[in-house]
Amino acid sequence: MAFTTVQAANVEEVWDSDFFKSYVRANRFKRYMGTNENSVIQIKDDLTKKAGDGITIPLVTELMGAGQTGNGLLEGNEEALGNYGHKIDISTLRHAVAVTDNDQQFTGIDLRNAGKEMLKLWAMSKLRTDIITALGSKSGTASGSAAEAVKDAWLVANSDRVMFGDGSVGAFTDHSADLLLVTAAMKLTKEVVSKAKARAEQATPKLRPIVVGEDSENFVLFCDARAFRDLKTDLATSLQNAQERGDNNPLWRDGDLMWDGVVIRKIQEIATLGAVGAASALVSPYFLCGAQALGVAWAQMTKSTTDTRDYGFVKGVGIHEMRGVEKLIYNSKDHGVFTGYVGATAL
Repeated sequence: MAFTTVQAANVEEVWDSDFFKSYVRANRFKRYMGTNENSVIQIKDDLTKKAGDGITIPLVTELMGAGQTGNGLLEGNEEALGNYGHKIDISTLRHAVAVTDNDQQFTGIDLRNAGKEMLKLWAMSKLRTDIITALGSKSGTASGSAAEAVKDAWLVANSDRVMFGDGSVGAFTDHSADLLLVTAAMKLTKEVVSKAKARAEQATPKLRPIVVGEDSENFVLFCDARAFRDLKTDLATSLQNAQERGDNNPLWRDGDLMWDGVVIRKIQEIATLGAVGAASALVSPYFLCGAQALGVAWAQMTKSTTDTRDYGFVKGVGIHEMRGVEKLIYNSKDHGVFTGYVGATAL
């Protein structure tokens, strides 16, 4: 009887697959990621099967016309279907660790497994950071590096999907000037959540909610620890009711808040903008998201690499993948993201 021996190259592929699934699953945004148009973060992996430098995600808006009734003539009264494609550019991402035989002897640690675990944590953190950066980006440019002119142009284009403070301030032509109108008292409250949702639903084109089950429609709001604390305090008398309504919702998990059809998720890594508000008030952003808010495109899933040098004395293990993460933009407007800014005192 002949036994089949698994070749080393095949073992590597199993490790690659497990690594990829593990770090994506451990990412805090995993619950909101999916392959269809009903996902907050839509995943595309078309380029894993063919060549190309980017993946285009089609964006389609809802029909708004009244249609025809009775004997009304339909021909010539058709409604144009709003459609647009957003191309996500792909780039290579790599990282590695290397250890000498000397260190291996002294530690007694399986360096391959230890390195794999550390690389998984790094990849998870990098994907999370890239998603947060995309959420706050201004017309495709990271907010931290966007010039004021870029932020102002973004604000003008997205004036119906941006809110400052409690919604009572803002001229929507000068980004920094409008931030200066946000006071420390303009915290994230249930009223702010409801107003942001209402404005998102009235925007043109309006944000499309995530459909849960047969008839439930929800949005997801991501915020930092400060804003989450303020909302939780404001919702103190409503938390039990909110949890009961959220228990069976796949978008909701233990520790989240829920109000007016909006799941509120704390992402500690979302950073405050600093003392940019009225009287140097700290201001934090929040992002109310509907379907197709962001896109993540993979051209190459995570692959492991190994390296041996210095006559076998130094051994390394690494990973590399090809992907892109971007906020989806429809005709200069953020397709599925409503951005808000609130006062947020220090923790």
